[in-house]
Order: sequence, then C-alpha cells, then structure tokens
Amino acid sequence: MPSPRQFVLTLACRDAKGIVHAVSGFLFRAGCNIIDSQQFGDVEGDDATGLFFMRVHFDAPDALADEAAIERLLAPLRREFGMETALHALARKPRLLLMVSKHGHCLNDLLFRWHSGQLPVEIAGVVSNHRDYEAMSASYGVPFHHLPLMAGASAEAKRAQEREVERLVAERQVDLVVLARYMQILSAEFCAFLRGRAINIHHSFLPSFKGAKPYYQAHARGVKLIGATAHYVTAELDEGPIIEQDVERVDHTLSAEDLTAVGRDVECVVLARAVRWHVEHRVLMNGHKTVVFR
Repeated sequence: MPSPRQFVLTLACRDAKGIVHAVSGFLFRAGCNIIDSQQFGDVEGDDATGLFFMRVHFDAPDALADEAAIERLLAPLRREFGMETALHALARKPRLLLMVSKHGHCLNDLLFRWHSGQLPVEIAGVVSNHRDYEAMSASYGVPFHHLPLMAGASAEAKRAQEREVERLVAERQVDLVVLARYMQILSAEFCAFLRGRAINIHHSFLPSFKGAKPYYQAHARGVKLIGATAHYVTAELDEGPIIEQDVERVDHTLSAEDLTAVGRDVECVVLARAVRWHVEHRVLMNGHKTVVFR
C-alpha cells in the first residue's frame, strides 16, 4: 500500500514555456520529492488542441502530507498558468461500481483482479438488470443490486432505474462506474451525471457489425482481426474518448464460437488496462481524445 505521504498531481493548461520548471520548482520549495513525472504537449498537427498535460507522482514531507495544505500552496501556480489540476492521495483506493447484464466475463475478470490484489481499488457493489451474477458477486463478498428493466421499457422507466444507480453512486461514494458488458443504452442525463467517471467496453467491429451476435457476423465475413475498445461514456453511443484498444489475429479455422471466445478475452484485458490506468490517475481528457501516461 502506498505511503500516506504519496500523491499524484495531474494538470492541464494552455501550452507555454516554463510549466515543467514551475511545477518542479513548486514541489522542491514545498520539500517534496518527485518519484516520477510525465508530460505531453498537444501542439502539432491539424487537430492539435494546444494543451499541455502533466502527471507528477511525488512524496510529501510529514508536515505537508495533507491534500488541503498542498492545494493551498498550489493555488498561485494554478492561477498563473490557468491550470485545471487534480490532486490524488495514493493511500486512498478509488471506489468502483460494476454494472453487468447477461455476459459476465469482464465482471469476473475485474472481481478476480481486485480480489487477488492486482487492481488497487475497492468494489462498492455490482449492479445488474438481471440476477445471473448475484451468486458470483456474493462469492466475492460484494453487494449485489438487482435493478430490473423489462423488455421494451419506456424512457421514463429507464430513467427511474438510472436514478437508483445515481443514488448508489452518491451513497457509496463511488469514484468510477464500469460498464462491464452492461447492455443498456444510457440516457443523456445519466451520461452527464457520470461524465469522466464511467468506462465502457465493446468489440471494435463498430460500425461494421451492429446489433446481435457481432462475432457471428464477423465470422460470416471472414474477418482476420478481432479487437476491443475501452472508452469513457458519453451520450454519443460507443463514441466516447478512447482509453485503450487491442486486437488478436484470427483465421479461417476458427468457428464463430471460437471468435466469440477470443473476443471476450480481448475485452477483459482491454477493460482491465483502462480501469487500472484510470484509477492510477494516468488518463487525462483532451477534447474528444485522451492522454494516457503509462
């Protein structure tokens, strides 16, 4: 477990000279020790945002091992450069709420990684519109919340169910919602509520193979690559800022069921990476893109 004196500072601002010097100087004067630091300026190319991003992992002296005290010292620097900053105490594990429907491979993978100590988080609960994974959640000692939705449910009914999730997020002090193959279209209101703190996973065949059984559709077309995409949730379905992607090669010898199995494995790995990078405060939003400090 990280020391209570360890913090991660992330920041974004308009690119300018002297930012790295100013940040490192601020930490030096405060008596902090920089453990690692990464930065990126998005200043080249037609789609460049002109923004500068930085992640600094540092150890603070005993007299300053308090987020509020560091925030006060940081205020002049933030004003000087017009920075958006976030300070994270590494001793506090982010709290996750996992959402799932009928496919439990990603849920099982995340629960195992958490239980085995590979994922430094706390699991606040599992939410599902079905009861299929109630026993699995119980086996890990994780609270299970069944929030059903009838087939063809109205927009009002869906929004009422989403408000129950919002209540859980607030009550259980959830930092990140993970849609671990949760197969419901979210309302714009719910997406706005979860902005920047909800991650989704899906296959990377979109927009080619939409709807049911995409791996069977891919098999019928003889695809040679199977991939998965993890991204932040937005009101634009499956089009949020991408955090991670990966692919696996396949060939004609594999059945549709084999392709599905390969796809599920890739989904698990990609989602786990995205969640880990988020909870380690390595992902910064850059318009419709992300900056990921690995």
